[in-house]
Amino acid sequence: MKKYFRFQELGTNYRTEFMAGLTTFLAMAYILFVIPSTMALEGVDQLPEGVTRINKEAVFTATAIAAAVGSLFMGLIAKYPIALGPGMGLNAFFAYTVVLGYGIPWQTALSGVLASGIIFIILTLTGFREKIINAIPANLKLAVGAGIGLFIAFIGFQSSGIIVGDDATLVALGDLTSPHVLLALFGVIVSVILLTLNVKGGIFYGMILTSIVGILCGLIDAPSGFGGIVGEVPSLAPTFGQAIAHFGDIFTLEMLVVILTFLFVDFFDTAGTLVAVATQAGLIRDNKLPRAGKALFSDSSATVVGAVVGTSTTTSYIESTAGVAAGGRSGFTPVVTAGFFLLALFFSPLLSVVTAEVTAPALIIVGVLMSSSLKEIDWDKFEIAVPAFFTIITMPLTYSIATGIALGFIFYPITMALKGRVKEIHPVMYGLFVIFILYFIFLS
Repeated sequence: MKKYFRFQELGTNYRTEFMAGLTTFLAMAYILFVIPSTMALEGVDQLPEGVTRINKEAVFTATAIAAAVGSLFMGLIAKYPIALGPGMGLNAFFAYTVVLGYGIPWQTALSGVLASGIIFIILTLTGFREKIINAIPANLKLAVGAGIGLFIAFIGFQSSGIIVGDDATLVALGDLTSPHVLLALFGVIVSVILLTLNVKGGIFYGMILTSIVGILCGLIDAPSGFGGIVGEVPSLAPTFGQAIAHFGDIFTLEMLVVILTFLFVDFFDTAGTLVAVATQAGLIRDNKLPRAGKALFSDSSATVVGAVVGTSTTTSYIESTAGVAAGGRSGFTPVVTAGFFLLALFFSPLLSVVTAEVTAPALIIVGVLMSSSLKEIDWDKFEIAVPAFFTIITMPLTYSIATGIALGFIFYPITMALKGRVKEIHPVMYGLFVIFILYFIFLS
């Protein structure tokens, strides 16, 4: 096994890789509770007509399995110290845009995730993926990431009651005397302190501390004994295979935009994370990423598996940098992380303790981290600033990641052409321009 994972060449060992895998798991463990809560639209009282709520416990199991399988694929096939899991941005898009905004049943939304995974695999195997990635301007990629960050943070502020609706101003500050709002604010403050002090797994520990304080203050029901912490693995029956059973429902213009959004955001997440983690680990060779095809195949295959078992798009996690910082250099690191995700399957009773007040701080902090890409956008060029700004600002304002992407991709060729930079616009962008114009016509 040492030879397979090239321990000697990479200057690592079992103990270092194990600790790196554990560190990565702790940095990612919050998704086990945030993903199910988000997909089940916890805190949302009224759903669109004809739409039912996805089973939270089944999503917990699906999330753990998708993260374990994806991390195993990445470790065993691509041999990179990168763990995978259902993506936070795509998870929010799935729940709040596709299901809540469009009124599309979660079963059909899972079919969209499955379709995007299959397309991702085909594009990876045929080599077209690189061409598509290169066709989309770097500034728009950065804007998409930042916009999703603001959208996720807004969801966290809203679900916790820190920000509420207002007839006069649309939104306003919530009731800061409410015990539940104060609990969420406590979670934000604790998480900020932990991350500022560079505590590995700060988001996860912040959730634990917030849950404990909520229980002590009587705001959250305490788990009853050992059985309230450890229990049987929740059944996948409510979600397993639904993506396949409803695959025939995806052939609409609306679902085409949904699938494209799943595909694009997964592209950006994966490419950015692979480069960032590989660079930190010193694995880049001649400015190229070795075994990039295998890494992308692992990512897309995990998305297919995740969709079948019942969770949103699986992608590479930037939290893997925590494991790399702990010394992880080989594919054995995510293999260890996968083991901990499987072990976590037996802790599903804790879902009852993780309320909206507990998950909201995690969403807000993740939003802060994702918004860091704002600094890399070329704001000095107006033709770039306009589509980037519209992409970023309209995601939280319209409650839709797809709308933000659509507006940005429509304005980009317009402003670039008016500036005389037509030759810099890739033909793919013209095709997307037409698709998104049709998208808005269809919505109207």
